[in-house]
Amino acid sequence: MKKNMDMKTKRRTVIENGDTGDDMVLANLIVNGDDVGPLVRHAFEIGRPEGLLNQLNYVMKKKGTEIEEMCKAHYDEFILAVDELRGVLLDAEELKSELQTDNGKLQQVGSAFLVNLEELLDSFEIRKNVTEAIKLSKYCIQVLDLCVKCNNHISEGQFYPALKTLDLLEKNYLQNIPVQKLKLAIEKRIPVIKLHIEKKVCSQVNEWLVQIRSSAKNIGQTAIGRAVSVRQRDEEMLEQQRKAEEHNISGAGDLAYTLDVEEFDEDSVLVFDLTPLYRACHIHDCLRISEKFRGYYYNNRVLQLKSDLEVSSTQPFVESYQTFFAQIAGHFIVEDRVLRTAKGLLVADQVEKMWQIAVTKITSLLDEQFSSMDSATHILLVKDHVTLLASTLRQYEYDVGPLLEVLDNNCDKYHAHLLEECRQQIVDVLSNDVYKQMVITKDTDYENNVLSFNLQTSDSLPAFPYVAPFSFMVPDTCRIVRSFIKGSVDYLCHGVHINFYDIVRKYLDKFLIDGLNKIIIDTINSNSITVSQAMQIAANISVLERACDFFLQHAAQLCGVPIRSVERHQATLSAKVELKTSRDAAYVALLNSVNKNVDKFMAITENVDWTSDEIRQHGNNYMNEVIYYLDSVMSTAQQILPLDAVYTVGVGAFEHISNSIVAAFLSDSVKRFNVNAVRGIDNDLLTLETFADERFHSAELGELNKEGDFKSCLVEARQLIDLLLSSQPEDFMDHAMREEKYYALDYKKVAAICDKFKDAPDGIFGSLSNKNAKQSARKKSMDALKKRLKDFN
Repeated sequence: MKKNMDMKTKRRTVIENGDTGDDMVLANLIVNGDDVGPLVRHAFEIGRPEGLLNQLNYVMKKKGTEIEEMCKAHYDEFILAVDELRGVLLDAEELKSELQTDNGKLQQVGSAFLVNLEELLDSFEIRKNVTEAIKLSKYCIQVLDLCVKCNNHISEGQFYPALKTLDLLEKNYLQNIPVQKLKLAIEKRIPVIKLHIEKKVCSQVNEWLVQIRSSAKNIGQTAIGRAVSVRQRDEEMLEQQRKAEEHNISGAGDLAYTLDVEEFDEDSVLVFDLTPLYRACHIHDCLRISEKFRGYYYNNRVLQLKSDLEVSSTQPFVESYQTFFAQIAGHFIVEDRVLRTAKGLLVADQVEKMWQIAVTKITSLLDEQFSSMDSATHILLVKDHVTLLASTLRQYEYDVGPLLEVLDNNCDKYHAHLLEECRQQIVDVLSNDVYKQMVITKDTDYENNVLSFNLQTSDSLPAFPYVAPFSFMVPDTCRIVRSFIKGSVDYLCHGVHINFYDIVRKYLDKFLIDGLNKIIIDTINSNSITVSQAMQIAANISVLERACDFFLQHAAQLCGVPIRSVERHQATLSAKVELKTSRDAAYVALLNSVNKNVDKFMAITENVDWTSDEIRQHGNNYMNEVIYYLDSVMSTAQQILPLDAVYTVGVGAFEHISNSIVAAFLSDSVKRFNVNAVRGIDNDLLTLETFADERFHSAELGELNKEGDFKSCLVEARQLIDLLLSSQPEDFMDHAMREEKYYALDYKKVAAICDKFKDAPDGIFGSLSNKNAKQSARKKSMDALKKRLKDFN
């Protein structure tokens, strides 16, 4: 804008000077800064450049004049300024002279003051240095005090305060220590002190590791003791349940029970000191080497665990298993506490790895030890402690399933030992049994030997002395079976199976079949068994059959299964059928023994005079002995055997006698016989038939509704004698007569016997003996029968 104003002023100046025409136009264009190119081009186009040149010269002159005028105006002012400057120079010279004079005077006056000032400044500098020195000395004293404090803490074993002091030195003091040697010395000592503290703390941890390992056994024993108490309380509750069920206090339906669980703080019961470990963990955190300490602790605890898992080869495992499992339990209880309270010293994966190491070793050890053990009691003791270990560590959320699985895998092995031990006990019982009915004189004995096994036949108490239908073998065997059930339940309880009644029943069935029943069968099949023994064994088996129901109920009670549910499902044992088969075998053995003794008494071929000259009116003596023997056998059988067994024994004995009589006639030692011998045997048979009929009715065997009585068992011998004594023996060949009178006789047997029959007594005067027509007719009929039988054959 200032430039525009100047240009306007110049325009006015040109006009005011009277310049007009083309010269003014050109001058104005130049002054205004306009483009004169078009004007120049126009001048040349019209061919008049001279005029333009003149105009330019005019402008140039004009400008020269203006320049001269401007320089003249400014030169006057310059001259005035130079004059003023010369006056100033003169004044300055005067002032300088005055100043020099004043300065000389001042130098003379201020020299003394300058000396004092220098001394004062030196004093100030000394004071400053001394103050700085005092400050630095105090700083060093503070540093040294901290060093002394740190040393005192270390000497007193207070490593955490020592570390805090070192940390304070490093952060707040070390970089500002003015004394370089002191600074270097402290810098060198700090790592040494930290290493010393680390070693000391590790030494304390090592001592604690030794101490906690020695305390682990007590810790484990205390925890397992708690598990034992809990288990005993549960068993007492279960026992109350059993008693309540026996007394039927609920009235109907299955009984319901509640279990009061006592809550307790495990940590308050198991007291052990982890303070050294906490302190070490905290100190290593301060040293910023916590990872190193975690690895150190874990590796040492793994080594300790592996050492604890080693079993001494010089001491039987059955003597050391309690200490072994207590040590393991204590180890993992401590590790659980460390995991929960040591703030990251252990992680769950590390504890799990340690537990897997222990589980692998324990399972292999148990398999090995169970394989080498030959006692069910020892296996059960170890098993109980394994389940207690599992119950204890389950509270700390350890996976104890593999421990229980290895017990389940060895279940068959345990029961094999248990079965063998109980089988041997039964063998001893049977070998010591006198096979006589048990005489009970006191109610306590009756309760222990009869009521405790539900062997009573009546709800009322019998009169004493009470003669039981069984021998001592039965209650002793029941006790052994009951102990087997208890042993089986003890092994299966607290294991992997919650409901193990069916498993117990399976093993019970196996024991009764492979143990008890097999021993009884072997005893029955032995040749040394007597009639009384066979009879008593048969009676004992009948009682044991009834006891099978008690065994099932007892197993159900021990397994915590309501008896009603067992009765409701009508569960039974396969052994009951096996025992019934053994009982039948005992009946067969009894009958065989009776028949052997009957054969000894009878011995018809020796005791009968087959060619006697006279008839024995009162029969042969052997038959009296046979009847007396059968009477004693039947009387005893009637006391201890069920009626169907008595009937079976009687039928078998009388059938055997009948067969023996027929066999005697067929015997090769009997070459011939006469009618007197037949009549004597007829008298014997009549006596025997009378006895058979009386014994059958006196024993009330008719109530059994059997098809025949004892007398009917002698039918073959009776029909043979009747045929031989018949006046018309030829009637045997008549079909109707034979079906009516001789249906039990066989053609071949009759033919062989008739060939030996000589219907005349031997003697020198046999031909002169008194023969009537009747005898002659019988003889002819007999001869005819012989001929017809010979022709028939």
